[in-house]
Amino acid sequence: MKTTISIFFLMLFAVSNSYCNKNEQIRQEPSQSTTVKNKDAGDVPYVIEVVADNLYVPWSIVFTDNERMLVTERNGKLRVILNGQLQEDPLKVFEGVSAKGEAGLLGLAVDPDYKNNKFIYVSYSYGSSNAMKVKVVRFKDLGKSLEEETIIIDNLPAESYHAGCRLRFGPDGKLYITTGDAGERDLAQETENLYGKILRINADGTVPEDNPFPNSPVWSYGHRNPQGIDWYPGTSTLYSTEHGPSGFDGPGGGDEVNVIVKGGNYGWPVISHEESKSGMISPQLVYTPAVAPASGMFYKSDSIAQFKNNYFFGCLRGNAIIRVVVDENDPSKIKSAEKLSDVKFGRIRDVAEGPDGAIYFSTSNQDGRGNPAQNDDRIFRIRKKLSRLF
Repeated sequence: MKTTISIFFLMLFAVSNSYCNKNEQIRQEPSQSTTVKNKDAGDVPYVIEVVADNLYVPWSIVFTDNERMLVTERNGKLRVILNGQLQEDPLKVFEGVSAKGEAGLLGLAVDPDYKNNKFIYVSYSYGSSNAMKVKVVRFKDLGKSLEEETIIIDNLPAESYHAGCRLRFGPDGKLYITTGDAGERDLAQETENLYGKILRINADGTVPEDNPFPNSPVWSYGHRNPQGIDWYPGTSTLYSTEHGPSGFDGPGGGDEVNVIVKGGNYGWPVISHEESKSGMISPQLVYTPAVAPASGMFYKSDSIAQFKNNYFFGCLRGNAIIRVVVDENDPSKIKSAEKLSDVKFGRIRDVAEGPDGAIYFSTSNQDGRGNPAQNDDRIFRIRKKLSRLF
């Protein structure tokens, strides 16, 4: 399947321009409210291609080298795509994974020193629905099998919804982990627990000495269910997407794009949507109606030059991948946002940059909330359209 499209802006999004007190290391309530302006980015020709199909809710995509992709399926299978071909046998089937609701085999990360140590990190939920937890486990990847299982962190909060759990190594070499509030919304405001947090730990599971709260993995708090984190290239500016209230725990909508700062309180459940409160950080972008942002990554390649250093995230609502253009002079500020107009494949989960400069994304249409098409779920890639030679 090949589709060439031109990108254009579809909607305006609210942005809060906020003041950051460097001593307190949190952004205070916005001094003013502004609106991101539509600005035609021009035509960005690209092709969308199917990479793999007949997967079951592929949640996380990583690359171990130029030819090999690993994919978690929420039902507990870790799949391999080698040279563009889905391998029949899983690399590993995780026993005891609880895949009820939004839980299951979730985030994946590759160690920054993978070339030498071959370490990968996997998160998954386990236990019954009234006693569910998430653990992050490290393995040595031997190519045909995973060995040397080591628990990095355990007993992270989980439920059949709001279970997190995105894994990402930062430019500082630390492992960042997102956790949901697991339905215990008030606990997100307490720094003594791990509900509704972004965590920061060393690769061996120990707590870095420069974390904001002594002997705690908590990096930021007041989150509902963040699921997409990445850093503006060449900086320590961390972006995160977060699911807003679903109607049962607050007014519907209010999905967020946040800039995460050390020790920051992002307000949930005290504030949501475009609300503000002193000492709490309001989002950079707010989406109402909901788009259900489920991932997030900065595009670093020169392959599609117009996309370089843009932030992309998949949406579980609205057939969407959203592209966010960040101010290169101040990466904590957003200039514009748009929906990629030809991504019409249902619920979009992960978005990842491949070593070939393409943008890979997965569907989540078999998760019980979608309408599966034939051969769902699938992984696609967006690559640059090559110019005609004659």
